[in-house]
Amino acid sequence: MALVDCAREGAIAIVTLSNPPLNLVTLELTRRLNETIAGLAADPSVRVLVLTGSGDKAFCAGSDIKEFPEMMDAGTVVPRKLATENEAWNRIDDFPRPTIAALNGLAYGGGLEMAMCCDLIVAEAGSHVALPEVKLGVFPGTGGTIRAMRRIGEARAKEMMFFGEKLPVEKALDWGLINRVVPRGGALGAAMEMARELEKRPAVALQLLKQSADMAFDMAQAASIRAALQLSDQAFASADCGEGVRAFFEKRPPSFRHR
Repeated sequence: MALVDCAREGAIAIVTLSNPPLNLVTLELTRRLNETIAGLAADPSVRVLVLTGSGDKAFCAGSDIKEFPEMMDAGTVVPRKLATENEAWNRIDDFPRPTIAALNGLAYGGGLEMAMCCDLIVAEAGSHVALPEVKLGVFPGTGGTIRAMRRIGEARAKEMMFFGEKLPVEKALDWGLINRVVPRGGALGAAMEMARELEKRPAVALQLLKQSADMAFDMAQAASIRAALQLSDQAFASADCGEGVRAFFEKRPPSFRHR
């Protein structure tokens, strides 16, 4: 079984978790995902990354709990599991171009932690998300405690994690956890439509914009603003900017070709 599939549509890379029926995270799936994302990040021809799951039940239902008994001794779970998971999830979070998670069903535990690494999240109506780790006596260990706080704030993130109950995606949309809710069966199609629109946008500006936006969480405000000025200088000097300005004065849509 491939566990992680990768396909291309032009400059869009589609990575699919393929461990049906729930696309559970195993040690081997994590290893393959890490390798796949690393390769795509190093490929400048990839303009947008779409991450989804196989089947119609789940994007990813989290970790395969059958692997847990081997990791319950003190000092075991981090080197055996969480260190590699965090490396793979961080690769998604740090992907240099825009990323979109297409939730084709439920996203629980590590699956939701993975989705929250993406810039944008599209979910199908009637689905649920959850961080239920507390019911197993643990807590989200792959960045979920931090990324949930950043997306929806302390009160709502703690409610999700303290109680571990599933949350309808419609409510998750109201909370700002996800970006769009689409009809059943439509998550990947909607994500691809968004990706195609992003593919038309200026590559350099999008990459610099993502860097600047992410600095808001990683640096003090004054330092992040100073760094954003340097990124703005790069954007203004790009071929994309030249095309955008010419198109503005010529009253035509821009045609961004710079890679």
